[in-house]
Amino acid sequence: MTEIIDLSQEIYEGMPVFKDLPQVKMEIHNSHEEWDGIKNPKTRTPAVHKLELGEHTGTHVDAINHMAKEYEGQSIDTMPLSMFYTEGICLDFSHKKLRELIEPIEIENACKKQNLDIKQGDTVLIYTDHYRKHFNGIDWGNGPGVSIETARWLGEKKIAAFGVETMSPGVPKISNKEVHHICGELGFTHYENMINLDLLIGRGRFRFIGLPLKIRGGTGSPVRAVAIFEK
Repeated sequence: MTEIIDLSQEIYEGMPVFKDLPQVKMEIHNSHEEWDGIKNPKTRTPAVHKLELGEHTGTHVDAINHMAKEYEGQSIDTMPLSMFYTEGICLDFSHKKLRELIEPIEIENACKKQNLDIKQGDTVLIYTDHYRKHFNGIDWGNGPGVSIETARWLGEKKIAAFGVETMSPGVPKISNKEVHHICGELGFTHYENMINLDLLIGRGRFRFIGLPLKIRGGTGSPVRAVAIFEK
């Protein structure tokens, strides 16, 4: 039997987005009443919605060209699909406090505690419980994140990606910009705004899928990220 765990936020109008990124707008573009020729209907049943949103909305993956200007051309549509279809592990950092950095030795200790190894091509998910504690609250933008040293350490392991529950992989104004640059330099990426990572703790390795939309020249894409356990 296959168990699929959804790791993705809902996308809806008014949802939180990072800093000055585009707000999500959603409206009925076509209704069934209009298609059926009903004049002045009392209600409109959606047949097609019109969406306006940024590439970095909700649970999403960053393209290499997002990391810094020198990676122009390495857009989301050019990245190999194998980067988004990997084996995965999830490490427990639910004890970390707001704006606290996660260091390499802590990653190593978490692996030992959970009897896990980071392998080449893995996606490493980092559970901090920040989503359940702070989503859309005053501290939603103040989550923990990986340090500069951790980003390089993970990249040198030749992973495909890592994923976080927060809106940024590093801590803004402390490590976030540099973490992006290191991802570009070492050719790996990260997912942001993940949920349900608590359901992966203590369960070992799983199949991870986080396929992006094929956006020409895109700097990232929303994904429907999932973890799959085969029983």
